[in-house]
Amino acid sequence: MSDQHDSPIKTPKQLITIVVLAFVVPITLIALLSQLVTSRDQGLQENQNAVLARIKAVGEVTIAAPSGPKGQATGEEVYNQVCKTCHEGGLAGAPKVGDNAAWAKVIAQGQATAVGHAVSGIRGMPAKGGNPDLENVEVERAAVFMANKSGANWKEPPAAAAAATERTGEQVVAAACGKCHQTGIGGAPKIGDRAAWTPRVAKGLATVTQSALKGHGGMPARGGMAELSDAEIKRAIEYMLNSGTGAAAATAAAPAAPAAPAASTAAAPDGKKTYDGVCAVCHGAGIAGAPKFGDKAVWAPRLKTGMPALYTAAISGKAAMPAKGGNAALSDADVKAAVDYMVAAAK
Repeated sequence: MSDQHDSPIKTPKQLITIVVLAFVVPITLIALLSQLVTSRDQGLQENQNAVLARIKAVGEVTIAAPSGPKGQATGEEVYNQVCKTCHEGGLAGAPKVGDNAAWAKVIAQGQATAVGHAVSGIRGMPAKGGNPDLENVEVERAAVFMANKSGANWKEPPAAAAAATERTGEQVVAAACGKCHQTGIGGAPKIGDRAAWTPRVAKGLATVTQSALKGHGGMPARGGMAELSDAEIKRAIEYMLNSGTGAAAATAAAPAAPAAPAASTAAAPDGKKTYDGVCAVCHGAGIAGAPKFGDKAVWAPRLKTGMPALYTAAISGKAAMPAKGGNAALSDADVKAAVDYMVAAAK
């Protein structure tokens, strides 16, 4: 019975061996586990690196500002420094320059539409090819350069020096806007169609002008003519608005107005001329809350405020009416003469 209770450790050597193993074995196991986990993480990292290598972008875009004065870069210069990144090799679906088949659809859309897309951006192509410092006319030159290398026969916009002379609203409409607004293509309000223009006029001249500058719906920015100045666009808008809801339409709808007061001198402001060219856009039909020309009931409470108050409102702007009817070039005397003309018709 005593043998069952004897210790397996008989000698000091055995005791030392047991103690050593009690430390060595756990430490060895921990080291092995640590190595296993480390090698597994390393394998995962290598797999991740391999995945990242496979999905890495095929190239990097570096935007360089074209050389030369601002607005003067040629189409070829802009292409070489901006557009070439994608259009040379056809990256990201960009039509490759020289590939007539790839450019056929773009060319079929017309120069105005293609330039509008280049300026504003479309699908994977950023606005102005990713270089916001480019002038619109420089972008147009680049678009024309690429299209003409790919089967088109587009006309390059004039150089800045040749475009220095500002065009009238009628000239801008003839050169750009009329392509759609004469026939109403693509939902464009047809020039002279009062019903189509009325809801647009109600939004105000500033809103309509911004839509023309930036593009809206199927209409490209600046009517597709990137070299047009803001002032030229605004003149074109005023011309079309007046043609659609202004002087001609207002004359037919409004009661006959008494003759304007006789001018004391040949150089005196012409109130009727200012009214026909500017004020009739809203006052001819009473758009956006404007008192309708010749409507005595609507004008009565305004007349009670006195002429000085009416002059101030017309010159400085009030509610939906912009200062000087949206034409900052008018003198105060011109505006006052127009107010006198409208007041005379409402008494």
